[in-house]
Amino acid sequence: MKTQSVKTGLDMAVQHLFDEEVYLAGITEYGVSWESLTGGKASLPPQGARFDIAFEGKLFGDEINGQVKGIDYLEVRADGQFRLHLFATITTDDGQNIALQEEGTMVLKSNGTAQLYLQMQFSTASPKYQWINEKQVWGIGTSYLQKGLVTISGFTS
Repeated sequence: MKTQSVKTGLDMAVQHLFDEEVYLAGITEYGVSWESLTGGKASLPPQGARFDIAFEGKLFGDEINGQVKGIDYLEVRADGQFRLHLFATITTDDGQNIALQEEGTMVLKSNGTAQLYLQMQFSTASPKYQWINEKQVWGIGTSYLQKGLVTISGFTS
């Protein structure tokens, strides 16, 4: 039996939508130190851990630009998996508000960074930005843990 490979055109269908750069603005800890846990100096409790991580920064792209501010209700499961649950508001440069919700995972790397994989949903009643409500957006990013900096690129089809 001969196997054939068929190109789907996915590489041509995926479009870069925006880049996001945010800084951590505060962390609420619930019994476990964020710095100790991400630095490998603390063990994860059997029940896992929870952190509320406030962030703010900017989002920039060809069709959307503005400030972003929100919070990640991050949970670290007992198996060590980091689950991200972000809620934010984008205030565009022309003063429109867009609600943003992101779900995903974060993988710690040995070099002091973490890789982020996100699924994003947007919601606004602004006529100018209605188009983003219909988009399926995926984000891939890097968290520079010591700097408190996170960079994300958003892609859509």
